[in-house]
Amino acid sequence: MQDRELPYNDYGKAMRQRMGGRVQKLAIDAHLGCPHRENYSGVGGCTFCLNEAFSPRYCKEHSSITEQIDRGIDFHLSRGRHANNYIAYLQAGTNTFAPIDKLEKIYNEALSHPAISGLIIATRPDYISSEKLELISQIANSNYVAIEYGIESIYDTTLRRVNRGHDFATSRRAIAETKARGIDVGIHLILGLPGESREDITAYASAINDLGIDFLKLHQLQIYRGTPIAEEWIAHPEDFIFGKGDSTTEYIDILIDIIRHLSPHIAIERIASQAPREHLLHSPFVGRRIDELRTLLIEAMRHRGAQQGDRL
Repeated sequence: MQDRELPYNDYGKAMRQRMGGRVQKLAIDAHLGCPHRENYSGVGGCTFCLNEAFSPRYCKEHSSITEQIDRGIDFHLSRGRHANNYIAYLQAGTNTFAPIDKLEKIYNEALSHPAISGLIIATRPDYISSEKLELISQIANSNYVAIEYGIESIYDTTLRRVNRGHDFATSRRAIAETKARGIDVGIHLILGLPGESREDITAYASAINDLGIDFLKLHQLQIYRGTPIAEEWIAHPEDFIFGKGDSTTEYIDILIDIIRHLSPHIAIERIASQAPREHLLHSPFVGRRIDELRTLLIEAMRHRGAQQGDRL
C-alpha cells in the first residue's frame, strides 16, 4: 500500500510493514567477482563500472560473510542506525556466478547469522538459470529472499554502447522466471547513459510496469575516473543528457516524470547513488547528499500535487 505521508511508495516503509520493524541492509561481498568485468566472457566489462566506488569499507577482501555481517552491524550502529531486522545484501559482483553447491553455502551462511532476517541477491540477468532459481526458491520457502537484477537500460542500443553484455529481452526472461517462482524481484536502472534523451528515460516507466517487479532502484550516471565511459564523456559530452554543470533540477524533473507513470505497487528503494569523491570525474549533483535529493523530490512532487502512478 502506498505511504499516505509520501507522494510515492517508499521501499523502507514497505519493508518495515513486511518485516515488522525497521530494516537495515548490510552490503556483503561474497568475493564471486563479475564474469563480465573480469573477462571470463571474453568481451570485457561495462564501460561505466568501477567496483571500488560502491563497496563499503567493511567489505574487506577475504573476510567471511559472517565477519562482514558483524562489522556491518557495528558500522551502522556507530552511526545511530538501529534496526529491528538486518538483511544480508550480496551486493558486490555477480552473486549467482558460482556452482550450485558454493552458492548454497554462501546463501545459507548469510541466513544462519542470528541477526539476519532475510537475503537480497544482486546479480546479472544473463547469469541466472532454472537450477539456480530452484535453489533460491527452496531457500525462500522459509526465509525472506529477493533477487535484484542490474538491467541498467531498456534499450538494446544503449546496452551495446556501454558493453553491458546482454539485451533487454534477457532481463525480461530472467524477471519472468523469477516471479514465476514467487521470489521478490527488484531492478537497478541508470539514468543518463550516453545517447538517451529525456523522452527515452521517462519512457522507462511503461517498460518497468510491464515487468511486474516489486522494487526499483534508480541511479544517476556517475562518471568514474579511469573508466572507458570517462573517455567518452570527455570526447563527446553532447551525447550525455546531464552536462558538466549542476543538473539537479533536471534530474528531479525526470524522476517525477518516471514516478508519475509508475505503478503504485512498485516500491522505490533509491532515487540516486553516492560515491567517494576521489573516484568521481563527474556526477549531475556532486556535493549533494542523497537525503537532500530525496527532500527536494518530495517537496517538488507535493508542490505539483504529484503522486506515484497518477498519470498511468
